[in-house]
Amino acid sequence: MASLRCNLLLLALLSLAAAVSAHNITAILEATPEYSQYNSFLTQTRLADEINTRTTVTVLVLTNGVMSSLAAKHPLSVIKNALSLHILLDYYDPAKLHKISDGSVLTTTLYQTTGHAPGNLGFVNITDLSGGKVGFGSAAPGSKLDSSYTKSVKQIPYNISVLEISAPVLAPGILNAPAADTNITGLLEKAGCKTFAGLLVSSGVIKTFETAAAKGLTLFAPNDEAFKAKGVPDLSKLTNADVVSLLQFHAVPKYTPIGALKTSKDPISTLATNGAGKFDFTVTTSGDQVTLHTGVGSSRVADTVLDATPLSVFTVDSVLLPAELFGKSPSPAPSMEPVAAPSPTPVLAPSPASVEAPSPLGASPPAPPSETPEGAPSDAPSSEAADSTSTNGAGHVSSPALLMTLLTVVSVTAISSVLLS
Repeated sequence: MASLRCNLLLLALLSLAAAVSAHNITAILEATPEYSQYNSFLTQTRLADEINTRTTVTVLVLTNGVMSSLAAKHPLSVIKNALSLHILLDYYDPAKLHKISDGSVLTTTLYQTTGHAPGNLGFVNITDLSGGKVGFGSAAPGSKLDSSYTKSVKQIPYNISVLEISAPVLAPGILNAPAADTNITGLLEKAGCKTFAGLLVSSGVIKTFETAAAKGLTLFAPNDEAFKAKGVPDLSKLTNADVVSLLQFHAVPKYTPIGALKTSKDPISTLATNGAGKFDFTVTTSGDQVTLHTGVGSSRVADTVLDATPLSVFTVDSVLLPAELFGKSPSPAPSMEPVAAPSPTPVLAPSPASVEAPSPLGASPPAPPSETPEGAPSDAPSSEAADSTSTNGAGHVSSPALLMTLLTVVSVTAISSVLLS
């Protein structure tokens, strides 16, 4: 019985510890100025959002001098692909690098998940070399190990590891990628969104989108079936101004890849936004599924048509209907019940008593705010690299208070029931 109690207590403590672990790659790298350019490009390409949504990830960072050479004369979309190859979807700390089975392993990178990497170009070869060195290179046949492990930057065990390498890992042709096709109507028609594309052209909104795309644009295009769905209003009965607002409501005036959508907490403004809280929508995430909520209905983000900085194009399952144009009709007013005529009062025996109508109850006051638990302490400094100890607390953030409160209550209840039994 004592053993069971100890096991339950340990399980509860481990659950709480796991709940508070999180990471912020931007904060981690801000503590080291020599990675400022790398950090800046992670932000510009929104790869930082992708990293922060991963529960297990290793980031291979480059110093400013190396990053400057890589970024020279290349558009942001190409730089994004190159940096995606430096984001490993597994956890590698210095100890694990020297304990690789058979001395070599091919590991998946974020670039492999983009769909732009044919064959095994989205994998990185990690090899434990003689003399304590570890080499990195493309997994493409014939590729050399042109990069090597330099030092550890930070680890949050089994969550995120940041390692510095000597040179970029480059897959064949990754820096010579052709410019992305930015013909918006052509992309939409190929993706099965011909109705939406036609509306953009006939209304003239396509010109607004093309102008905005130069600085950053994210487009949510309903497929053709979405316009045939029940509940979609007859667009021919809308004014020209309302049609323009409806179409602009499907575009966000900045580059927002899927990773950034997953981490979005606040309402997102659109090209139709004309004031605070007007023509915006919110986002919820369940696993890899992203859903947009307009206040009238919701729509699932179905597929990524294009993700090439500064333009993102997604298909959605439903037409996005803004509440400003298609708000729910107010509830019908309650019908008036007939009022019965009062009974005549006898003259000789009047009844002075009267019935007092009860007053409506006031609304309950809001509950007082609960105390938010303090954030979890930073991990202990890694013994693998003394130069990373001073920044060990950076980028380690606490999880939402609600999750912490629920986990604490459940754990304490479980422990108490066992100990008192």
